[in-house]
Amino acid sequence: MASVDRILWKGGEGEIVEKKSRFIATTMPAATEEEAAAFIEQTRKRYWDARHNCYAYVVGEQGKIMKCSDDGEPAQTAGRPMLDVLLGEGIRSACVVVTRYFGGILLGTGGLVRAYSAAVKEGLKNSRILERTAGRKMCILTDYSGMGKIRYMIGKNEIPLMDIRYEEQVEITVMVPEERAARFTEEITEATGGRARIHAGEPEYFGLDDGRVVPL
Repeated sequence: MASVDRILWKGGEGEIVEKKSRFIATTMPAATEEEAAAFIEQTRKRYWDARHNCYAYVVGEQGKIMKCSDDGEPAQTAGRPMLDVLLGEGIRSACVVVTRYFGGILLGTGGLVRAYSAAVKEGLKNSRILERTAGRKMCILTDYSGMGKIRYMIGKNEIPLMDIRYEEQVEITVMVPEERAARFTEEITEATGGRARIHAGEPEYFGLDDGRVVPL
């Protein structure tokens, strides 16, 4: 497992105006083609009076499913540039629709490419994107005397803290990036003289939303 993707976690909306034409970009998380298709249809109904509702999405395992549409614009001037923005930003599990209200002035092929690309970037600015990281959830069981050292090691290594339970012993749950899991385990063992017990879960993907660990 490797950290390679950025995941659209929360959708957003952005708008640009180019020669009196309005380009409204709406983004939405989508894990499957069915979710993307439903969002596209919903957006078309919302902007039923627009000239064009062009779209692009990257979904599926490792973002292998990609599709885009010019929706009546000249070929390769809308959908493909929109898709190129998603791919260039490394964004997965995402669908974006750019709605165009025609302003009466033709933009030409180059102008259309620039406008649709810029609209997508504006929409992404107002979206929430998380980095998808491979990690392991670790539960560390320690006596109270070892808690300070463990908390220090967690802070020093900037390991996301998920939970702390205070009972007869202290159970600390953290999410450790996979590439650092072995070394972090060694450091905790050394810091506590082998007294802390560590249970590591199976590899999984996670992201950080304002410091909170979320599964991705």
